[in-house]
Amino acid sequence: MGASLRALRALVLLAGFYLLGVVLLAALVAAVGGAESAGLHGPSLVKLIIVAVVLAVPIVRGMFMLRLPPPDPIPGVPVTERQEPVLWQTVREIAEQVGTRAPDEILLVADVNAAVTEDARLLGLLPGTRRLHIGLPLMTGMDEMRLRSVLAHEMGHYANLDTRLTPLIRRGRVQLLRTVDTFHERSDAKIAKERAKQEKKAGKRIAAGKKAKEIDTTGDGAMYRAMAKIYTAYGKFYQRATLSDSRRQELAADLAAVRVAGRDSASSALREVNAIGPAHTFYMDSYATLGVGAELLPPQGQVFGGLRHLLDARAEELDELRAELPQEPTDPYDSHPALAERVARIEALPDDGRAAQASRPSLELLADAEASLVELERAVLTPEAYAMRRLDWADLVHESMTRYVGRGSEELREILAAEGVGQDLASLLDAVDADPAVRWRITGRLPQSEEAAAATGRAAREFARPALRRVVNQLVTAELTARGAVRWELSWSESATLRYLADGFEDELERALERAVADLPDTEPLRKLVLAP
Repeated sequence: MGASLRALRALVLLAGFYLLGVVLLAALVAAVGGAESAGLHGPSLVKLIIVAVVLAVPIVRGMFMLRLPPPDPIPGVPVTERQEPVLWQTVREIAEQVGTRAPDEILLVADVNAAVTEDARLLGLLPGTRRLHIGLPLMTGMDEMRLRSVLAHEMGHYANLDTRLTPLIRRGRVQLLRTVDTFHERSDAKIAKERAKQEKKAGKRIAAGKKAKEIDTTGDGAMYRAMAKIYTAYGKFYQRATLSDSRRQELAADLAAVRVAGRDSASSALREVNAIGPAHTFYMDSYATLGVGAELLPPQGQVFGGLRHLLDARAEELDELRAELPQEPTDPYDSHPALAERVARIEALPDDGRAAQASRPSLELLADAEASLVELERAVLTPEAYAMRRLDWADLVHESMTRYVGRGSEELREILAAEGVGQDLASLLDAVDADPAVRWRITGRLPQSEEAAAATGRAAREFARPALRRVVNQLVTAELTARGAVRWELSWSESATLRYLADGFEDELERALERAVADLPDTEPLRKLVLAP
């Protein structure tokens, strides 16, 4: 389907929203007129008119709220041709190969993505400013040919005029959502009002010693919900009607990627995105923001730039993600077909002889990748986050984990205090020597399963022993950390681990903990191992 026909379809679908409103308004007017003709007069007719007007208000508001909310701005670093000549030259070459006008602006962003937008005018009929967003995390995980494939895909949307139709399609979706939301809000408000009224009556009856009626709001807001269902049904039709075009556009853009970068690079790029996306999410959650709770960040440029360490260290996991492609879209209304389908279509194309193209890392397209990563932090992070203290990765992991372990001990300290025990290891061991039963009283205050809570005698002690061991080990870790005898160690391939600085210490500690939590406790080995100077 050509751009003109797609524009016509989008206009017809948008007109359908207004036509639906007109039909519903006419139905409300007809209902009032029919009731009056049937002999309905007085208060009943007035009530019907009020209901019709109340239902008409959201319809009219949805029809005449023409102004779209502005899209949320994407934080990033705008780069000029003077600042990044190689990147701009590459983008212009790709645009020429695809057969479209190059973007007017390039913005480096913090996502594993590339995207194009266009500020088209007159419902998308006239061209506007074109912007290309390129994610630095995406560049971190790709070589140049894969990046060219991704950018060619985005330029393909320009060539097919997809970006011009986006505002028109978005307008219909937004107005449908607005109208549906308004009906639901009114329904919820009516239900809440009726519930409050019934609860007030029930309170009075209870105060008078009478039995209160059960709260029932089943029928309240039913008319609002019915109207919302009508618009929701049209919304689903609207989504399905535009979805088929959107997915065809994605497949057409994939062919543009193949023409520019070659079949194998285009296929590989999609597989790479499927791997880098989850890796980046995991990296941001588990590494880049690990120290935020302790008001710490990695060195400048490493909040987003440290992703390369994770990609290098977890090659096997990434290979699995490259091979296991989603067979269905994550969202039934996602404009992209399933990734497995897209890759299969590309790999089914004839071999174009470009499989062995040499390619440099895509970050080398930038004049100074490290400086760009630093600038991206300045653009994306809040001022409060950007001002946090910076530590190198090893110190960041150790100091953050030390603080978190300390905070996690607060509940334990409260339990110890409730049993009259001091809050350090020495105090607990003294209490155990004075009264071994204090151990089970402490563990009895910890969260436990129903089975453990119901157990008695020896069975109860066996349930409690692992919890007791964790309590003692927590205090041991706090003591050793304070003495500088242990250190939390960074690992890019696994979780952070606690490393004991003395050889053989861990084995001795295991034996000492076993003796401290035995039925007949012996705290002396633990004292000598941990508390001795």
